Amino acid sequence: MELYELTLQQLIKELESKRTNAQAIMTAVMGRINEVDGKVQAFLTLNQTAAMEKAAEFDRQPWPGVIAGIPFAVKDNYCTRGVKTTCASKMLEDFIPPYDAAVVEKLHGAGGILAGKLNMDEFAMGCSTETSAFFPSHNPWDLERVPGGSSGGAAAAVAADEIPLALVSDTGGSARQPASYCGVVGLKPTYGRVSRRGIVAYASSLDQAGIISKDVADAALVLGIIAGHDPRDSTSEKKEVPDYSTVLTTDIKGLKIGYPREYFQQAEGNVGTAVKKALLEFEKMGAIVEEVSLPHSEYALPAYYIIGPAEASSNMGRFDGIRYGQRDNSAENVAELISGSRQRGFGPEVKRRIILGTYVLSSGKYEKYYLQALKVRRLIRDDFTGVFNDYDVIIAPTTPNTAFKIGENASDLITSYRSDIFTVPVNMAGLPAISVPCGLVGGLPVGMQIIAKPFAETTLLNTAYAFEQATDHHQLKPDLGVR
Repeated sequence: MELYELTLQQLIKELESKRTNAQAIMTAVMGRINEVDGKVQAFLTLNQTAAMEKAAEFDRQPWPGVIAGIPFAVKDNYCTRGVKTTCASKMLEDFIPPYDAAVVEKLHGAGGILAGKLNMDEFAMGCSTETSAFFPSHNPWDLERVPGGSSGGAAAAVAADEIPLALVSDTGGSARQPASYCGVVGLKPTYGRVSRRGIVAYASSLDQAGIISKDVADAALVLGIIAGHDPRDSTSEKKEVPDYSTVLTTDIKGLKIGYPREYFQQAEGNVGTAVKKALLEFEKMGAIVEEVSLPHSEYALPAYYIIGPAEASSNMGRFDGIRYGQRDNSAENVAELISGSRQRGFGPEVKRRIILGTYVLSSGKYEKYYLQALKVRRLIRDDFTGVFNDYDVIIAPTTPNTAFKIGENASDLITSYRSDIFTVPVNMAGLPAISVPCGLVGGLPVGMQIIAKPFAETTLLNTAYAFEQATDHHQLKPDLGVR
C-alpha cells in the first residue's frame, strides 16, 4: 500500500518502526492531493511549504506526541494562526487569524502537522458543499455527486486518501452526513465534550467539533487528544476523558440496541435495508436488538430551521465590514457600509438563514416560532432519554438516501435539507453519535448512525468498532482512475 492509503494509526507505526519518515509521509500526501484534488476539489488552502518544512524539522529532531509527524487537515471554519480561514465565504476571503482554535492547538500539541484547510458550505450553512463561495466539492465515489455538507470537503478528502484525518464541525449532522455519503467515519461528540473555541460560530447551542477519519480506531485516538475541559469555552464540560483507544473492544454481548421505527419508515428502501442487515451483524455478536419509538423526531428538522437560523442571525452580526470581513469602500455612510459589505460578502444561503433567523426573533414572532421550537427541542430530548432508560445505544440510517447529484436539488431546498433529517435530532439533544459505512447501494456508500447517552462515547465507539471489525465496509475505496 502507498503511504497516503494508510490509516492514522498505521502511519504512526510506520514512523515508530522507522520504516519511513515524516517527509516521506508528507510527500506522499501532498503528491496524492496534487494528483486527485483537481477532480475532488476538497481543499481551499494547501499549507504545502510550511508542512514540508515541519516534516523535515521533525526528521532532524523528532518531537513527542501521539500523532507526532503525521499530517492532518481542518475544515475552513477553524481558526488557524497564519493560515487563511475563509469559511468558504467571500466575506472572509482574505482573513488570517492570529491564533489557533482550541482543538487545532491540541493536535499541534500532539505533534500533528497542518496540511491544509478544507472546503465547506459557506459558514457551515448547507447540506452538500454547493453553497461554498469558491467551488463545490465532488464525491470521490461519483464525481457528479455531492460529498454532503457542510463538511463535504473533509469527507471527500479522507475518502479520496488525500489526508488521513480531518477536524470538522457538526451543527445538524455536518460530520455524519458527508461521512455517510463518502463512505468514511464521522464522529460527533457530546455537546460540551470538546471545546468550540476558535470555531467560527453558526448556531452556538448546536455546534460541536467533530472528526472524520478512515476508521473507528483513528476517531477514538483523536477524540482522546481533543476532548477535555477548556476554561476559555463556557459551554465546555468538566468531565473525565477516558483513553478511548485503549478501551476499544469487540465484545458487545448483551448490549441493548434500539432501532427507531420512525427513521426506517422515512429511509429509502435500499438504505433502510442495508442498515437492517447491519443490525443482524450485531445480533450475531450477541447484542439485543429491538424496535423503539422516537415520536417527536419528525418535528426536529423544522425546529432546527428555526433555532439554527435564529442563533446564526445573532452570530453573523459581527461580519459588518468594520470589525471583520469584506468592506464596501464605496459606501458613503456607516449604514451603507454595513449593508453593502454584507450584500457583497454573503452568499444566497447565508442571507436566507440570516433573514429567517431575524424574522423568527422579531416582535410578535419570537413566541410564535422560536419559543415553540425550544419546546419541541425539549420533547425530542425527552424521547431520547426515555429510550436510553432501557437501551445502551440507538442505531438508524445516517441519511435517508445516498448522495444526490450536484445541482439536482438547486431548486428544491426542502429535499436538500431533508438529507439531515436523521442527524439533526442528535444535535437538538446534545448527544454523541457516529456514522460508519455499512454497505453500498447502487455503487454509493450507505452510513449507519449509532447514537449513545450523553458522555457515553466509550460505548458509542465500542459499538462502532465491533461492527467495523466484523465487516469490511470501511475498507472499500472509490476508484478515481489514478493510483
